[in-house]
Amino acid sequence: MTERAMIAHSMVELGPLLERLLTGEFICAVSDESAFRKLEDDETREHLDSYLRPLNRRLATNEEGSVYFLAWRIIDESAREQLSRQLADTVNSLLPLLEWLQLVQETLGRDGLAAPGDVLKPADFSSRSEDNQGLRERLERLATDPFFGSQSEQLDAQIKQVFKRLKEHGYLLQPHADRQYFVVTAKIDYLIDLVRFIRDEENLPIDDQAPSSQESLL
Repeated sequence: MTERAMIAHSMVELGPLLERLLTGEFICAVSDESAFRKLEDDETREHLDSYLRPLNRRLATNEEGSVYFLAWRIIDESAREQLSRQLADTVNSLLPLLEWLQLVQETLGRDGLAAPGDVLKPADFSSRSEDNQGLRERLERLATDPFFGSQSEQLDAQIKQVFKRLKEHGYLLQPHADRQYFVVTAKIDYLIDLVRFIRDEENLPIDDQAPSSQESLL
């Protein structure tokens, strides 16, 4: 088999993974360990980048190498417009996501941020908020934020909606649909890196809006 044919065969095998990346999916060891291991391979990344080059895209990862995603290769006018829309959407979701991270710490009594591989159970949030009016009110405010969009007045339903939205956005994985526990994915690392970049490099008013308890997260 010629080198060209081998590369073509390899790209056919990588097709489903490439499609997922092009839809904006983030790949980590939690969300898909097999795909993540493929992306750790130098040759695989070279093949993907060769295919992505004409599309003005490239395979990217965070500083820790814990999650892979696609980024623009050259920021031309078209890419700039799309990035502006994406940034606007991301900024709108940052504050509720930061509040969620803070609530995870306080509700579960953790010293650090939620990290990839951490297991979270909605029942823990429910039981520990029943006798804590402050936590309950914060969870209610969080759940009814437009990002999470809960319409319920019941605490369990509100928490369920928060977990559902975090799963939809790739921050949580539910290994078994019939079991109510979730695993934090490495997209949370990307989120934290993005917040730090916006705060340190772009000088956007994240700190002006976020409570001091959220600032301390970063």
